[in-house]
Amino acid sequence: MSNHSLSNESAVIRPFALSLSVQARAALKHQQPCCLWLTGLSGSGKSTLANALEVRLSEQGRHTFVLDGDNLRTGLCSDLGMSDTARKENIRRLGEVARLMVDAGLIVIVSAISPFSIDRASARALFGVGQFFEIYISTPFAVCARRDPKGLYRAALDGRIKRFTGLDSPYEAPLAADCEINTDTVGITEAVDRILASVLKK
Repeated sequence: MSNHSLSNESAVIRPFALSLSVQARAALKHQQPCCLWLTGLSGSGKSTLANALEVRLSEQGRHTFVLDGDNLRTGLCSDLGMSDTARKENIRRLGEVARLMVDAGLIVIVSAISPFSIDRASARALFGVGQFFEIYISTPFAVCARRDPKGLYRAALDGRIKRFTGLDSPYEAPLAADCEINTDTVGITEAVDRILASVLKK
């Protein structure tokens, strides 16, 4: 399909104005919807923390959903590789889905390496004030490599995986995250406490 055809199709797209507002959906759930975006190296503890956060929030009667990067790569993002362009598109899709879920009134917890700062900034820009919280899981490379829960570090160090984040593909650490957690020095329970405290404070 030509770029001209795509342009013509885009010109006739008009978002439908829904009767039920974002505020009305949130009121039904008695909560302020938001996105908690966990970023960090593979093996840093993002998925474990995301799961623990959801359990804690569920115990408090909150309506939540976890968008795990690896889980989405088995479905919505299964067509994407690991090039910089593919990673950018992966984060774009995660951000758009997270925003839709926030519009639905949910507290969404995203767990994704999301290595590039510009892509995380683009995700943040999709949300309103007070709806997006960047949480940096700052567990060092050496600790993640020692854990190596999926055997990825060994494969990357042996040269069997190319463009591995933190090794031969960069990870751009957040400069002003809303919360920073190093799971090598902070336990899961304390980490959840800190994250929720930082969100409530802001």
